[in-house]
Amino acid sequence: MSIFQVPERMNFSAVAPKVFKAVLALDAAARDGIDPVLLELVQIRASQVNRCAYCIDYHTSDARKAGETEERIHQLSAWEESSLFTVRERAAVALTEAVTRLPEGVPDAVYEEAAKHFAEKELAQLIALIFTTNAWNRMNVATRKTPGTE
Repeated sequence: MSIFQVPERMNFSAVAPKVFKAVLALDAAARDGIDPVLLELVQIRASQVNRCAYCIDYHTSDARKAGETEERIHQLSAWEESSLFTVRERAAVALTEAVTRLPEGVPDAVYEEAAKHFAEKELAQLIALIFTTNAWNRMNVATRKTPGTE
């Protein structure tokens, strides 16, 4: 092991399989009806905010498979300064950041902007996707899940 490698603390899915399966079920329910590219943008951005290397690696790979471009993936961390994202995507990413940084609260303006671009059911699914991604991030950061492993 290199001095730069961080050892994984545990294999959560093996140690707590019921919890892991419950989060998988929640994840499947949260994804329902969300555009695959938008879904990955949201998951990547939440994972960037939470500094979850495993999830960033996982979701950038899935984003490419869903048709996302390298340029947009690279600019996602600076989405506010980028012209590559639609107003709908920008609203979803802003909401992602607000929900992920929950102690700061979700400003009315951010919520209202998202509500302009998503029907109520879609908005509920988007919020569910965000909090599910945050659950995965916390699980993987706490256990030091290694990028590139299953």
